[in-house]
Amino acid sequence: MSKDDLTQFSDIWKGRQAVKPPAYEWQDLALRVIKEIGAPAFKRSAVFKICKEKPKAVVEGALNDTKELCRDGHKWMYFFKVVENWGKDPKAGHSG
Repeated sequence: MSKDDLTQFSDIWKGRQAVKPPAYEWQDLALRVIKEIGAPAFKRSAVFKICKEKPKAVVEGALNDTKELCRDGHKWMYFFKVVENWGKDPKAGHSG
């Protein structure tokens, strides 16, 4: 084995990243929401907080509303507005 072989092996080992699965279901939901609404890095923790504190049905309902109603612009902003107002507007038909 030459020195180049060892260097290549160490480069491969360094580039390898262990992906740890989410410990809780709400973490997996948060990752899905982040991906689907294109949340920027500075809003990721807020998405995790929402997914931890709100019922799954509320988060999924807000996500579905966002995907359905927000065609252009910042979906992540719309998502936060929907979550904030979930259950407050009786005309909207949401029972949160």
